[in-house]
Amino acid sequence: MSNASHSSTASRKPGAKAPLVLGILVSLCFPHLLMSAESKTASGKLTAAQIVEKHVAARGGLQAWRAVETLSMTGKIEAGGGDSAARSKKIAREGMGASVKRGHADAVAAAGDSAVDKQVQLPFTLELKRPQKSRLEIQFAGKTAVQVYDGMSGWKVRPYLNRDEVEPFTEAEAKTAAATADMDGPLVDYAAKGTKVDFEALEQVEGHDAYRLKLTLKGGTVQHIWIDAQSFLDIKVEAAPKKMDGRLRSVFTYQSDFRSVQGVMIPFVLETAVDGYRETHKTHIDKVTLNQKLDDAVFAKPKV
Repeated sequence: MSNASHSSTASRKPGAKAPLVLGILVSLCFPHLLMSAESKTASGKLTAAQIVEKHVAARGGLQAWRAVETLSMTGKIEAGGGDSAARSKKIAREGMGASVKRGHADAVAAAGDSAVDKQVQLPFTLELKRPQKSRLEIQFAGKTAVQVYDGMSGWKVRPYLNRDEVEPFTEAEAKTAAATADMDGPLVDYAAKGTKVDFEALEQVEGHDAYRLKLTLKGGTVQHIWIDAQSFLDIKVEAAPKKMDGRLRSVFTYQSDFRSVQGVMIPFVLETAVDGYRETHKTHIDKVTLNQKLDDAVFAKPKV
C-alpha cells in the first residue's frame, strides 16, 4: 500500500462528511493565492508543472497510461449502517456521481424495502473505453440499474423505480459522465487536454503535506486536486458540488490504497465527504482489469 493510502474518517475535518459516490468538479476561487506554473514555485521548491510531472510518474507514467485503451473495475459501494435502506436507495438513484432529480422515494419504496433493508453494500461494475465511453451497472434490491455514456450522449435504465424504459441523460448527468469517463484523470496529458494548472498552497490532508493545485479545464470549469508531497499521488479530489438541504455543498473524494495494475497506479478505496455532513461513505474496488476487449455495442443504446 502506498504511503498516501490514508482514509481514516477520524482525521477528516469537521463538517466535511456525507454519502455520495465517485464524483469530481467544483469552483472555489482564491485569486490572491494563484501562482502560474511557469513563474512561481510551490513552497519555494517545485513549480506546478514539476508537481504534475512527478504525479504522472508516480501514477505509472505518461506512456503507460496512453497504452490503456479500456479499464474495467468491480467493487462495492458502502450504503451505511443504521440508515442503510435510505442510503441504498439514494446511491442506486444517483449512480456514481450522476446528478439526478429528487422526489422518487415512493417509487423506490415500491421496489421492495424488505430486500433493501438488509443490503448495506451495493455491488457495481464500471467499464471505460477511449474516447470517453462508460458503462456503469449497480445491483440494487435484486435489480440492475444501468447508466451508459457513449462519448456524445447518455442513457439509463432504472428498474428499481419500476421504469424499464430507456431514458436519456439530463444535461447535468451528461456533463458529469463526460468528466468521469476520462480514465487516466485530468492531470495525465493535461496540456493536450487544454488544461491550465496553478499551484495554490501547501496544506495538510490526512496528516500529510499536500500540494493544492487549481485546474482550469478547457471549457473554463475549475477543479482542485491535492497531491501528496511525498508519494505525489492524488489523495484528495474536488468533486461536483451537490445541492442538499436547499444549498450547494462542496464534495470531496479521498483516494487511498493505491495499487499497481499492469504498471499504472489505481486507488482501491475512495471515500466521499460532503461539506456540512458528518457521515462519509466509501467505495471499495475489488478488481481492476486493463485493456480487456470491450465492443462498442456495450455502450450502444438499446433499440426499442
